[in-house]
Amino acid sequence: MAGASLAIVYHRAMDPLTGLLDGPRARGAFLLRSVFDPPYALRIEDRAPLTVVALVRGAAWLVPDDAPAATLRPGDVAVLRGPDGYLVADDPGTPPQVVIHPGQRCTTLRGEPLTESMALGVRTWGTGPHGSTVLLTGTYQLPGAVSRRLLGALPPLLVVPADEGRGPLVPLLAQEVTRDAPGQAAVLDRLLDLLLIDALRTWFGRPDAAPGWYRAAGDPVVGPALRLLEDDPARGWTVAALAAEVGVSRAVLARRFTELVGEPPMAYLTGWRLALAADLLREPDATLGAVARRVGYASPYALSTAFRRVRGISPREHRIGAPTG
Repeated sequence: MAGASLAIVYHRAMDPLTGLLDGPRARGAFLLRSVFDPPYALRIEDRAPLTVVALVRGAAWLVPDDAPAATLRPGDVAVLRGPDGYLVADDPGTPPQVVIHPGQRCTTLRGEPLTESMALGVRTWGTGPHGSTVLLTGTYQLPGAVSRRLLGALPPLLVVPADEGRGPLVPLLAQEVTRDAPGQAAVLDRLLDLLLIDALRTWFGRPDAAPGWYRAAGDPVVGPALRLLEDDPARGWTVAALAAEVGVSRAVLARRFTELVGEPPMAYLTGWRLALAADLLREPDATLGAVARRVGYASPYALSTAFRRVRGISPREHRIGAPTG
């Protein structure tokens, strides 16, 4: 039994997708079932960092601001990386009729509210209950910066066709989204997580889709090195010390790490430390000194200097909500 537990821990440690949903994961995520008859077009400007769209029936187009448009067929799942806007429409040429603002506020193009007039029941809205097109939309409001490593690896829009998915997740979510039962928010959060993970692992499994650090996680040399850096960022790491822990020479580790990850070990460690610091600085009671110690900087000044050099703003500016680079 102990061996099985260790195997589970080891598997979780080497799975880079886990970092997206085990840090910040869906907690009361926004989920909506949309029902439309053509022609329809919604301009989405909610600034969500990550959105999942699944088509239950009918047809739909997704038109991002900064990527080629894609069409969806029943069972297809799309993942959109924010915060840039996009169009959901029956046809790319259909002019927008509705705008979705931050906080999921829905208006006409002139700003007139539409949320109540288009409501069709529990987590459902649209032009009518029997529309030919049914979409499921789930949005993640990810507050932490650590997950940006994975978000940065995603294209603005990716689509996983129904025949590449693993299991009846879209029909199950479509069935559950309109239920009003005790604990339903938790059920929907977990189903949305499963749908997202399934789409991402399918996409990352495609040739040349995954970034170097994702592929490197399974390498017998670089994978253990990555886990050591991520599990103990406060340690005074050097390439020599890291190589000794992994059991290879300094030259072998430096070369292989750079080839697979795309940057040297110490550059990766700096990025990881600052990503953790950015996340910790959002905690209301965190002091700059305490954060500096937790991520491996000798003083608040050292952390502040590195933070400004890499991210272009001070830790204080980040803490009060200034955008990071």
